[in-house]
Amino acid sequence: MTQNGDPYENAIAERVNGILKTDFRLNQVFTTFEEAQKAVVKSVYNYNHLRPHMSCGYLVPAVAHESDQPLKKHWKPKVYKTAKPVGEQG
Repeated sequence: MTQNGDPYENAIAERVNGILKTDFRLNQVFTTFEEAQKAVVKSVYNYNHLRPHMSCGYLVPAVAHESDQPLKKHWKPKVYKTAKPVGEQG
């Protein structure tokens, strides 16, 4: 599901899907495909143009994307714990 084979990219996509379903009520049953399609288009537009994001310095993604300044990261890099070989665990 990812371009680069990075499993964390899928987690980001799933997070966005969850936000669209809960914050923009896309978790409902639509009567027609066209109704669902219009709701998705409107929700994605609102997500990108009206909803400020903490990870973008509280800018909306459309503004953050157009900025030529680097964004400050508000999250820590993932740190992996290495498992100790059997017999060395304490």
